[in-house]
Amino acid sequence: MKSKMSAWEKVEIARSPKRKTALDYIEEIFDDFMELHGDRAYKDDKSIVCGLANIGEQNYTIIAEQKGRNTKENIERNFGMPNPESYRKAIRFMKQAEKFNRPVITFIDTKGAYPGIGAEERGQGEAIAKSMFEMAKLKVPVIAVVIGEGSSGGALAIGVANRVIMLENAIYSILSPEGYSSILWKDSSRYEEAAEKMKLTADDLYKANIIDAIIKEPREVDNEDFKKIAKKIKKEIISSVEKISKLSRDEIVNERYNKFRNMGEYRVKIKN
Repeated sequence: MKSKMSAWEKVEIARSPKRKTALDYIEEIFDDFMELHGDRAYKDDKSIVCGLANIGEQNYTIIAEQKGRNTKENIERNFGMPNPESYRKAIRFMKQAEKFNRPVITFIDTKGAYPGIGAEERGQGEAIAKSMFEMAKLKVPVIAVVIGEGSSGGALAIGVANRVIMLENAIYSILSPEGYSSILWKDSSRYEEAAEKMKLTADDLYKANIIDAIIKEPREVDNEDFKKIAKKIKKEIISSVEKISKLSRDEIVNERYNKFRNMGEYRVKIKN
């Protein structure tokens, strides 16, 4: 009988350098992909890849967090940790997608937004907040796919979607387990315990109605497995977009708004 993996084991799988990247999935899922560059303000940050793609006659705008496939690529892509210009580039293409009525597909895979001094000087916090704000009011279908390590505001910045799809061994949270244990317990060595308490696995998030679908995957993914996983993601994207596209533009926005407003519970304790 196959034993159930712990939350920390899934964190390690999600962080594995052997795990397939966003561009791997984009190349497998879509018929054609043309990358577009630049935020029209500072530079083109390669931590987020943006572009146009299609499946058959349906066109899409793609926004994807991209880790490197080797050390050289990781340095070039800042280890998948976006700078503010990445989010501003993403916003530019979100608005373009709305103008031309293209659904937006995002791929989430980052340990977090880059915390460097330069990023802070250029408005990292504002860029993340603006990205979430703009996504919330997009009048086209938005599908987010969590393919690896979805941590912190760096992941949430492109996660305000009508549908959130997650790979079985991916993680999705507002903080890393190490950060959680450091802040809550002042002890970063308790990261395994933190991972369990954070409920960051696909199963936990599905039960909490944070995500909408889980794509099953084996612990170790070979090329044949990868093609099957990509095919399942493609099917989810197509069916989700078809369903959401039947709504009016205002209904698309309202559905997304209500999805996030209805997450979690809020209780008020009234004193007599």
